[in-house]
Amino acid sequence: MPLIIRNRFLPIGRNMDAINLFGVLLVKKDAQLSPYLINHERIHTAQMRELLFVPFYIIYTLEWLFRMIVNRGNPTKSYFEISFERETYNNDRNLNYLSSRRHFAQWR
Repeated sequence: MPLIIRNRFLPIGRNMDAINLFGVLLVKKDAQLSPYLINHERIHTAQMRELLFVPFYIIYTLEWLFRMIVNRGNPTKSYFEISFERETYNNDRNLNYLSSRRHFAQWR
């Protein structure tokens, strides 16, 4: 279970309930935490660890920017096409996924 901190400030935006920063889950005070959301963030933490955290954020940002160009400035479509997000959304409903996840699965 990740460290969960409820707060009023992060994440910013109406469509986001949680953000994972270096394995710490920042959650809006009124957000519902489902087992699937927690699993989604645990998958992100596994991705971060294998890339030693900082490179994860660099690659994530660069991929999002590239997809913004490809998708002509559509931030939502670009977000869902990021390789890290594709892996998590494809597997967050499988609560046992991390026990069988292969290294660097986001690029397989």
